[in-house]
Amino acid sequence: MTESLPESPDSPAAAADGAPLAASAESAKPVRRAPDLARGTEVIRTHLKTLPATPGVYRMLAGDGAVLYVGKARNLKRRVTNYTQVNKLPVRLQRMVSETETMEFVTTHTEVEALLLESNLIKKLMPRYNVLLRDDKTFPHIMITRGHDYPQLTKHRGARGKDADYYGPFASAGAVNRTITALQRAFLLRNCADSVFSSRTRPCLQYQIKRCTAPCVGRVSPGEYGAQVDQARAFLSGKSRDIQDALAAAMMEASESLDFEAAARYRDRIRALTAIQAHQDINMEGVLEDADVIAAFTDGGTTCIQVFFFRGGRNYGNRAYFPSHDKAATLEEVLSAFVAQFYENKAPPPLVLLSHELPEHELLAEALAVRAERRVELAVPQRGDKRRVVDHALTNAREAHGRRLAESSSQRRLLEGVAAAFGLDGPPERIEVYDNSHVQGAFSIGAMIVAGPEGFIKNAYRKFNIKSAEAAGDDYAMMREVMERRFARAQREDPDRTGGSWPDLVLIDGGLGQLNVVRGVLEELGIDDVPLVSIAKGPDRDAGREHFVLPGRAPFQMEPKDPVLYFLQRLRDEAHRFAIGTHRARRTKAISQSPIDEIPGIGPARKKALLLHFGSAKAVARAGLADLEGVDGISRTVAKKIYDHFHPDG
Repeated sequence: MTESLPESPDSPAAAADGAPLAASAESAKPVRRAPDLARGTEVIRTHLKTLPATPGVYRMLAGDGAVLYVGKARNLKRRVTNYTQVNKLPVRLQRMVSETETMEFVTTHTEVEALLLESNLIKKLMPRYNVLLRDDKTFPHIMITRGHDYPQLTKHRGARGKDADYYGPFASAGAVNRTITALQRAFLLRNCADSVFSSRTRPCLQYQIKRCTAPCVGRVSPGEYGAQVDQARAFLSGKSRDIQDALAAAMMEASESLDFEAAARYRDRIRALTAIQAHQDINMEGVLEDADVIAAFTDGGTTCIQVFFFRGGRNYGNRAYFPSHDKAATLEEVLSAFVAQFYENKAPPPLVLLSHELPEHELLAEALAVRAERRVELAVPQRGDKRRVVDHALTNAREAHGRRLAESSSQRRLLEGVAAAFGLDGPPERIEVYDNSHVQGAFSIGAMIVAGPEGFIKNAYRKFNIKSAEAAGDDYAMMREVMERRFARAQREDPDRTGGSWPDLVLIDGGLGQLNVVRGVLEELGIDDVPLVSIAKGPDRDAGREHFVLPGRAPFQMEPKDPVLYFLQRLRDEAHRFAIGTHRARRTKAISQSPIDEIPGIGPARKKALLLHFGSAKAVARAGLADLEGVDGISRTVAKKIYDHFHPDG
């Protein structure tokens, strides 16, 4: 029984009438046997007898049919022969050959077609020995429809089936949503669906808030609306300076004609366009028009690849990828495989800037040109503005790699690293982190977050409303009050420390001063066996340059890329987030409180009835008894209670 490689209708090989060559597994029931290098080499030699010296794609399969590897070749016979010279192969490929039970082949007309088919198959089959790009989400675009008197401006993701103009890609849905909102303010285009548009009888809210000219009810002519659409298309195509200049001229003309209302509308539209450009991190008008910037950083067997999108000279955001690959693979190999797979389901821009020169650079550029149906340039700039933007992407890749390294390390290993860094007897099971928050002494809050082997323990988080008037706004006094309340309660409720509520490590956001305050509190309570560490922010509050302060030990720093440092930074940042959030919630609640809330027996329903009847809490306070009795739901007894609350002297 012969098993041939299936061809999808849209695969390059199928389009080129590529001829499949087949290899079979003779066993009726697929079974994966133990790896055997000699057997795998013999399997490959058997297929060499019938292989042509033409371009194509080969697949290596295990005994159970699992695809081990997909590769492409300019000369199939020569490439596959290399796998029989096992002494020259790296360990990774020797292992792959030892697992190979059969092979399958497809010939193509050209090596470019082979490269395109290879990337298609890798994305589809996810072979374990290939470099794999697992995050294959399509990116959102801005779409302006055609074929309608009043085109629609909206977000689009997925296949381009409509007759429309597409602008992007944007790195995130948030970025495209912000841009669409600003474009609506600038060009007043509708975002409603055609079905909604055709059924409207009066302007919607978008018209009221000046984001649309209400073409649905004829408030703007097709010609005027078409001019707005043309301006939006020009702006998204990179002609932003021309559009802003035209709007500025119109604003000046309206102002000189004393039509200040129209001038204000033009001013608001200019501000909206400026807001769009302000959200683009680095703008490269005049340097880059439509381009992607791809930079790779590898360390410790893992690779981060950052992709930045520039369209019309503006940065549409970036995204980090962490392709799966063998640790022995070179950075250039990983980057080359990434580029081929990344553009498998999306059209590449005319220019792709890379951080490193790729093997088979010209071949990959030709393959991308086939996919885009136009010329695509792959370039590795060495100097100038283009090199600067590549270096920026490379810096982002390096930093994202460091963050990912910290996140991917097991929690237990991180806790072991914490124990080693701070000289603990063993990995801590419970870490408590403390921080304070206030605004000029008002609404002062102390916060405690807890982490352990399973991550953050959010049901153990605690907030401390600072009770002492003297402590409010004083970081040292606030920390003292928090620690006194925390550990005095622990001594009362769990004196034998059997309940798991005692920390193995206490981290304090602060320096030596905060540390000494905490030490003093614990000494007063007779506690001398809880490890204390303070995290002091580095110069200019730079992350990665923190100093760690321990009792009886000189302050020290950790290596900037140490996963343990990232872990401790995350703990500190979580404590800061919790403290700030708790403080804001308390402040918001205090601001929103009403004098009516202080009256016993007045719940939300009666409060609402009073405010609806009188309009404000002040009017309720001034109301007479008879007026209060006239409110729906307010009985004579309740009215008397309200009146007496605001008029205690009768």
